[in-house]
Amino acid sequence: MPEHPERPAHPEHHGYSDKDVQRQVSELQTKSATAARLFDIRRIIGGLFVLYGVIVTIAGITASDADIDKAEGVNINLWTGLGMLALGLFFLAWLKLRPVAPPPPDVVAGDEPKD
Repeated sequence: MPEHPERPAHPEHHGYSDKDVQRQVSELQTKSATAARLFDIRRIIGGLFVLYGVIVTIAGITASDADIDKAEGVNINLWTGLGMLALGLFFLAWLKLRPVAPPPPDVVAGDEPKD
């Protein structure tokens, strides 16, 4: 008879089934992938360029003749804003077309096969 009746006789049984462990692992992998997508630098750069591009484009659309004359006849705010919008949209499209994939969880440092 075991000394502690509340503990199982076999140490490999900890009260968790394989299904519970697999479910927890898959939940953690999903959270990791979500965090990787959320903090992808392309999202931050693209979002900021789009935001500032809209602001600068509006400043270019509402520019006075005096502002345009300062830039030797070029509406620099309009062209810069449109360029920033294009760059920001490029980053966001790149994020959408090639999403980041977290590294496979099966490979642990030191477990690589040896040649």
